[in-house]
Amino acid sequence: MARIAVLGGLTGAAPLSIDTYLPALPGVTGDLRASAPLVALTLTAVVVGLAVGQLVAGPASDVLGRRGPLLAGAVGFTVLSAACALAPDVGTLIALRFGQGLLGAVGIVLARAVVRDLYEGPAAARGFAALMLVSGVAPIVAPVVGGQLLRVTSWRGVFLVLAALGLVLAVGVLVGVPETLSRADRARGGGVLAGLRTTGTAFRILLGDRRVLACVSAAGLGFAAMFAYISGSTFVLQGLYGLSPQAFSGVFAVNSVGIVTATQVAGRLVGAERVAPQRTVAIGLVTTLLGSVAVLVGALTPAGPWALVPGLFVTVCGVGFVLPSATTLALAGHPSRAGSASALLGTSQFLVGGFAAPLVGIGGGRTAVPMGTTMVVAAALGLVVFTLVWRAVPDAEAPRAGDAGARTTAGGPADN
Repeated sequence: MARIAVLGGLTGAAPLSIDTYLPALPGVTGDLRASAPLVALTLTAVVVGLAVGQLVAGPASDVLGRRGPLLAGAVGFTVLSAACALAPDVGTLIALRFGQGLLGAVGIVLARAVVRDLYEGPAAARGFAALMLVSGVAPIVAPVVGGQLLRVTSWRGVFLVLAALGLVLAVGVLVGVPETLSRADRARGGGVLAGLRTTGTAFRILLGDRRVLACVSAAGLGFAAMFAYISGSTFVLQGLYGLSPQAFSGVFAVNSVGIVTATQVAGRLVGAERVAPQRTVAIGLVTTLLGSVAVLVGALTPAGPWALVPGLFVTVCGVGFVLPSATTLALAGHPSRAGSASALLGTSQFLVGGFAAPLVGIGGGRTAVPMGTTMVVAAALGLVVFTLVWRAVPDAEAPRAGDAGARTTAGGPADN
């Protein structure tokens, strides 16, 4: 349990640096005398860093092992978080935030790879759900913590707290996370650079597996629907509808409880071999779409913010069903490429989410319709693409409920 707690903390640290930072955006704008669009780029920089960092960390860990890169990522996240607190201008802060995302990505991708190294079948599904339970605490407490910190310190103090968290996680890796990828199981190639040169080959093999392609699409587009809400929530709920910081934190916390609960339900259904994981992904995508449509309908009415809130809750619950099941499916048939598969999943989430975020601001903060529209389009695309791609998976390769998506069948792709 302690190991899962550390791994969950590693998956939650970088997202925590996004959510805790949201209430501080106005303070950064005033303190650094920068425009709002430039300050918004400090958020985009983290998201892009998280996407790019996973592309490097996953394949590198397949060559180097898990423990060393995990420790380096935690230490680097600590150093760059502290550096963000000392940033003299917005340009420097943008660059540092990108680096913070790069190094924070290491924990996200390798925590999943470690679980895949240690567990198979239903146990893996339960492990991924446990990761999301622990990391799900981050978005629950982040807005509240961020708001309370700003009562006693500035935005710079928020980054110092993040640095302290990174230090605790680095110690946790040092003490509680052993190496889980033996030298015999590591990808061959003569070092890190050689390993990175094989990244394109690894991704081509993974995307050639229709199960992986379907899961990457589902996770990326499902997460984009949720990230549209996350990135637009401050401007819509507080700026447009006038919710107080306390009410905003309450809405955010309730929705976070929803996604954590949904991940646990999904993990138990798959882990208990009651429902095939691909069916859980489909259920989650349908739920995400229904919630997103409700948000858009609420945005088109003059009823106020509470017309949007139920739809937001349903949306994040749907994403909570998608992510653990898609992760289980994607990592199932490729044990020696678990790092690369995990990187592909994580990159798809943050990269597509990063593209969705600017679309939310098309209306200039005067309407919630762009946020609702972005959510609906992302969720609908996710459902359509997943359905079409999964239908192309041969029946011999599609896992049944008893497989939990973690055993390669006779007709499945071998993980050479």
